[in-house]
Amino acid sequence: MAVPEKDQKVVQDKQQVILPSHARDVVLVQLQEKRSRHRRAFRICTTVVLAIFASVFVFTDGLGGLDIVSFEFNEAVCPQADVLTPQVHSELWESFGAMLGTEAFKARAIDWLANAVKIPTEIFDEMPAPPGSDHPAWKPFNAFHEYLLKAYPLIHANVKLTKVNTYGLIYEWAGSDESLKPYLLTAHQDVVPVLPATVDEWEHPPYSGYFDGLKIWGRGSSDDKSGLISIMNTLEVLLEKGFKPTRGIVLAFGFDEESSGTLGAGTLGPVLLEMFGENGLVFIVDEGGGFSETFGAVVATPGIAEKGSMDVKVEVHSPGGHSSVPPSHTTIGILGKLLTEYEANPFKFHLTRNMPLYHAFQCYAQYGAKIPPSLRSLVRRSAYSKAALRTLEKILFEDKKYKSLVTTTAAIDMISGGVKSNALPEEAWAIINHRISLSSSVEDTQAHDIATVKGLAERFNLTFNAFGQEVIGGSGPASGSLGLEVAFGHSLQPAPVTPFGTDAVPYQFLSGTIKGTYNAHRSIEGVDNIIIAPGMPSGNTDTKYYWKLTRHIFRYNHGGPGKSKTASGAHTTNEYLDFDAYLEKMRFFSTLILNADESAVL
Repeated sequence: MAVPEKDQKVVQDKQQVILPSHARDVVLVQLQEKRSRHRRAFRICTTVVLAIFASVFVFTDGLGGLDIVSFEFNEAVCPQADVLTPQVHSELWESFGAMLGTEAFKARAIDWLANAVKIPTEIFDEMPAPPGSDHPAWKPFNAFHEYLLKAYPLIHANVKLTKVNTYGLIYEWAGSDESLKPYLLTAHQDVVPVLPATVDEWEHPPYSGYFDGLKIWGRGSSDDKSGLISIMNTLEVLLEKGFKPTRGIVLAFGFDEESSGTLGAGTLGPVLLEMFGENGLVFIVDEGGGFSETFGAVVATPGIAEKGSMDVKVEVHSPGGHSSVPPSHTTIGILGKLLTEYEANPFKFHLTRNMPLYHAFQCYAQYGAKIPPSLRSLVRRSAYSKAALRTLEKILFEDKKYKSLVTTTAAIDMISGGVKSNALPEEAWAIINHRISLSSSVEDTQAHDIATVKGLAERFNLTFNAFGQEVIGGSGPASGSLGLEVAFGHSLQPAPVTPFGTDAVPYQFLSGTIKGTYNAHRSIEGVDNIIIAPGMPSGNTDTKYYWKLTRHIFRYNHGGPGKSKTASGAHTTNEYLDFDAYLEKMRFFSTLILNADESAVL
């Protein structure tokens, strides 16, 4: 049968097949569908391969160690709470705020703080007598209590006061709803001593409470009588305005925070635990970080953690004798070698993504308009790249302030040895102060100290006992002994970290309260006028004795540089408090108290 000319030829399997015209279209459609399936499969395979290839470089820094993390480039890296101001108590809150601007109240506020500053409640590392004794060192605390009683009559008439160890103060203002957990506001009565030799360096006498129209001067005006007096002022005014809390309010004021707090908060803590039970408080606010402008953004940094601490006494003993026949190394010489070894072998810690400092820089990168673009990019990449994280660490560690927040530090602060120039010293000792990283522990720090000096103990033929254990025994003749022990009888593990994510209700509550206070004090609106980032103080607060009372502990002093724009002189000469910052501090406590009273989520 002849094939029509219009029929076409299709080559398949190397054989020539001649199809009729009516079958040609069917075959062509089938071939096109097959090619389309192949193209789709190719695209899918290519996408998978590229994804796998990218994951190698994204999650492992290009064939490095595995580092898979979850991260999104949006507000989730620094979640912000909404502005929170009282609604049920809005009239009372607005009335309180308006009162802050009146000349009558300003005069009253000046007197409240200035008169408190005039009382020199100095605390020393070793007080000459126990609390409650007739020793003159304690008399200022008696005077301070008398002053509080006189200055705040409504508080003392309506709020239960419990004294602990003579000078510790607990004020309990019961709420009408006992099912609601109360909260704790804390501060300390004591101040750092003023060195007599520095009195002439003060612009105004250190215990004058002088007000120059802009600042209130004197020791304690900033640290921490401003916090204590602001709390008391707020409660006294709320009582005057007829406020009765639904949620209970508790105040705790220690009296030796500047010397470790063992006598004050150390005795208040067990009493509070007995009163309210473990996790019996909804949150605690103590002194701590404030707010400042960083990289073009105003950032508040409530402390959510604290480093641990430990003082270590390094003590060397060796035979004495006349200095005319000295050994190669005296006890002081050996001690010097040991201390040099400590400084030559610092603790090594890395910046990690769960540290407050890291989270703070994520906030700076997200909201800091003036952060260098290269640093912003590096911070963002560090969320998924180990190499970027290590580079960020290197940059931050160039600033000793940032480095000290991450690592365990060792500071040689005290030393003693020898009694006469022609007598070989039989003993010499030094005190090393450690501030222990959140990533470490007291035990790890002790192990590092032992390892650091063990080789020198062997070199100098010393027996070596450390923290209650024998490291190098005395089986043969020894040239002397080396001992390490916890000085002053106490050490402190790093604090538990306060929850601070989007599901951490107290943190979000505090964040919203800070924003509400900041806006109200400046008569502005907006969510991002002030950014809240997790922080951590460089030192320890009285909250170390309150860990069992709640998981939600915040070290936060609401305040910034104020109108003066200069340092406050805390712990040194010319301490002062900017008056406008003082007013804002009272606004903060009123906002906090009224917000907490009506909160349905705490």
